[in-house]
Amino acid sequence: MTASMSKSRREFLKKGGLLIGFSFADSAILPQLVAADGAPTPQPGRLDAWLRIGKDESVRVSTGKVDIGMGVQTALIQVVAEELDVLPARIQLTMGDTATTPDQGGVGGSTSISAGAKPLRNAAATARFLLLQLASGRLGAPPDELQVKDGMVSVKGGSAKPISYGALAGAAELNDALRVSGGGFALNVEGKGKAKDPSAYTIVGQSVPRIDLPPKILGRAVYSTDIRVPGMLHGRVIRPAGAGATVASVDETSVKAIPGYLRTVVKGNFVGVVAANEWAAIRAARELKVNWSAPAASFPEDVYAHMRSVKPRATRELANQGDVRTAMASAARKLEASYEWPFQAHATMGPGCSVVDFHADGLTTVWTGAQKPHALQKGLAQMLAVPADRVRVIWVEAAGSYGRAGDEDVAADAALLSLAVGKPVRVEWSRADMTAWGGKGPAAIVDLTAALDAQGGVTAIEFTSRAFSGTEIIPQATTPGNLLAGQLTGAPNPTAGDEYVQWGGSTYPYGYRNVHATGHIVPALYVSSSPLRTTHLRDPNGPAGTFAGESFMDEIAAAAGVDPIEFRLRYIEDARAKAVLTAAAERARWDRRPSPKPKDSSAQVLTGRGIALALRGGTYVATIAEVAVNRPSGAVRVTHLVCAHDCGLIVNPDALRGTIQANLIQSLGRALKEEVTFDKNKVTSVDWNTYPVVRWSDVPEVEIILLNHPEIAPSGAGEPSSRPTAAAINNAIFDATGVRFRRAPLTPARIKSALV
Repeated sequence: MTASMSKSRREFLKKGGLLIGFSFADSAILPQLVAADGAPTPQPGRLDAWLRIGKDESVRVSTGKVDIGMGVQTALIQVVAEELDVLPARIQLTMGDTATTPDQGGVGGSTSISAGAKPLRNAAATARFLLLQLASGRLGAPPDELQVKDGMVSVKGGSAKPISYGALAGAAELNDALRVSGGGFALNVEGKGKAKDPSAYTIVGQSVPRIDLPPKILGRAVYSTDIRVPGMLHGRVIRPAGAGATVASVDETSVKAIPGYLRTVVKGNFVGVVAANEWAAIRAARELKVNWSAPAASFPEDVYAHMRSVKPRATRELANQGDVRTAMASAARKLEASYEWPFQAHATMGPGCSVVDFHADGLTTVWTGAQKPHALQKGLAQMLAVPADRVRVIWVEAAGSYGRAGDEDVAADAALLSLAVGKPVRVEWSRADMTAWGGKGPAAIVDLTAALDAQGGVTAIEFTSRAFSGTEIIPQATTPGNLLAGQLTGAPNPTAGDEYVQWGGSTYPYGYRNVHATGHIVPALYVSSSPLRTTHLRDPNGPAGTFAGESFMDEIAAAAGVDPIEFRLRYIEDARAKAVLTAAAERARWDRRPSPKPKDSSAQVLTGRGIALALRGGTYVATIAEVAVNRPSGAVRVTHLVCAHDCGLIVNPDALRGTIQANLIQSLGRALKEEVTFDKNKVTSVDWNTYPVVRWSDVPEVEIILLNHPEIAPSGAGEPSSRPTAAAINNAIFDATGVRFRRAPLTPARIKSALV
């Protein structure tokens, strides 16, 4: 053992020691990876909580946001660089460290730019204002006669030597008080500085290369799986035999002979093993003899029949506009349809992984890929019975999440094991752990009825949804009962909520005169530590609601004998919605005609096109899908996707295109392949064979049209383009085959059975 390794873990970590597979010199992530004594989360009401300028000309920026793979960190750097008038390369950004970054609620709801950039923009504008005030005294000119170029302040047209931000900051403390408003995603601060008008932007709006891509391409990127700390042990957790199964007994002698095995930890129904190395932990988890009781849960064979028959846990009237009853009674014709959306898994490319270092005095450091580090800090502190400010959660990039994939839960596993052994413990879930036991996107049913007049126009809509709640497990892991490990130890879940599939919220809000909408929340299939516990998955309820709403819109258009885009435009007044429809149609060279297209009865492959429209959080998306349907096999090949996207001001066009492309590809898989399967008490889709996702061979030609509106504040882009994909594909299949499908995913077996 070297001299440095003989030091205590705490001293090693305080001095910046961390053993990971990358060079510190090459990494911008170093500030996030240095564990230190716990500290309270910085309060947002001071400038230095957000931004610090060093004598060495460095610009250090802190944000409670994290980057789950969409290039957000580059965009946030651009926003700050714009306001400070410095090159983006000058800025060092720290993300998601509860000891060094303000609590902005983490990421979610596609708000990282729309809301998360606001306090950074305002803090940077205030810093620039203060620096110009200082420079005014040094250069002998009023602030409005000064100019800044890459952090160098000079007098416009003057001959005086410029002065740098670093020199100015070194001579004075830049830590003004800021006005604080809101909290979580809506946290904002304002100071003396006024942000630039978008018309003056020179950095925002440019395709600055993403700073996270070179280390990923070169194999130098650091992920949660790469974290190593001195004295670290390895852990694995043994899950119940089925939902509701309880521990009857554990035979630790069954694994004591495994080289490297150290200890079995049992707390309630939480069972884990700790070993000196990862392979020993894996072996011990496989071979440990645990006697479980019979599972208490009995999952239904037909989940949709169950959802229709069971008494709702909650019911809400979601919309009541006009007089639907009268319109229905006087309709020349009624059209009815029901749509079904399955449970879906996050199925991240890499399973969750976390390292937790618990100390007997209550000081705990957590490395995790969780989206909301500050929330997780609160939940783990309660579970470990220590004050929140004695838990430091450090975000490290994982394999994407888009909701509660399992990163919070694996951190809780590691925390309980570290608590038990008093040493740092690394827990990495297996593929089966992540796919079977990670949170699930909820199954949903949407029933729709349209009243039509003699010309096929819509006079009324009746909308009824039934869904498991997407907030049975809320996105914020603030309590032990919100974590799988906590539930297994017996902690109740007091934060469960009711999240409905909503007319106008989960569907595009067409301008019908008469609309009535009702939502029902179906009770959870099991109340605690269930592999089918439901939570947020990318664009919660959006794909399900839009699959129903936009497929039904096509059904109405077909019944009226009208082109699907032309029919939609009849019920839209919003110019931005019209613009995305028009832009997508022009790029795709849309064949204007009613659906379905005339079929060639002898053709083995049928082709068609479909459209779907979505609005989410102020972002407008129109997607056109072109498909080829193999009649004998039922296989659907998406050959072309065209997406028109309007999210207001665009910060980084290339990064935005990449985000949209990723949305389209992932949601294509959700439309065609992804469905959680289960038997009476456990999930049976546990790997890439039983839970298939999109492969490279499935990826179609993708075209993106960006509609930029610098005059409109940016809205979200991380989720909206996931919303219309399934409906666009479904409508294209109908156009190709003349057969309407109403259950996702649109698998070959389902297509073939209807075409035979």
